[in-house]
Amino acid sequence: MPATYTGLLGGSFNPAHGGHRRITLFAIEALALDEAWWMVSPGNPLKSKAGMAPLKARLLSARAQARRAPIIPTGIEQRLGTRYTADTLQMLVRRYPKRRFIWLMGSDNLAQLHRWKDWRRLARTMPIAVIARPGYDAAAMTSPAMAWLRRHILPAASIRKRGQWSAPALVLLRFDPDHRSATAIRRAHAGWAEAYLGRDHDVPLRDRLTFRIVRPEGDV
Repeated sequence: MPATYTGLLGGSFNPAHGGHRRITLFAIEALALDEAWWMVSPGNPLKSKAGMAPLKARLLSARAQARRAPIIPTGIEQRLGTRYTADTLQMLVRRYPKRRFIWLMGSDNLAQLHRWKDWRRLARTMPIAVIARPGYDAAAMTSPAMAWLRRHILPAASIRKRGQWSAPALVLLRFDPDHRSATAIRRAHAGWAEAYLGRDHDVPLRDRLTFRIVRPEGDV
């Protein structure tokens, strides 16, 4: 059976929005991926917990944005019990040996990648595709992580030749800027999380990837 080629986009998705969907579909097409997983984080060590909606609300917003697309939102990090991306990615490679993964991230994350725990180990685990984001490109291109990764830059065409996938490898993807942001949505719609939870606030939510029940936020 041929391998399934899967993009991984991690983040708080607080909330998920059309910009997430657009960059993911762009990456799927540019890299000839079969699908992508949105890994909705139980908690980002680099982000404040203030203003962070419950995991269930963020997953529901991700499901709404992923409709009719080859995108699977998941809270698998909660199931794995991992806190840092490098650990999560290594566990996914071991857990799904018939898949080939590529880590997807915006240039804002590349700009601060050197602050991530074991970021070089992350880069050696799977290829990384960086998607341009307005206002972050200059910082990304001059970041400490970019200085290390620069010699591993490959064109997207190399990634599309699936037999050549290896790591470390860095692909830079550019497309029309998308200025939508979760921060702006939260400011404009303070009650977005309650709107998703609605009357089903206490109804268990089953993860579509792990098939496990998403635990209440307080149990993360």
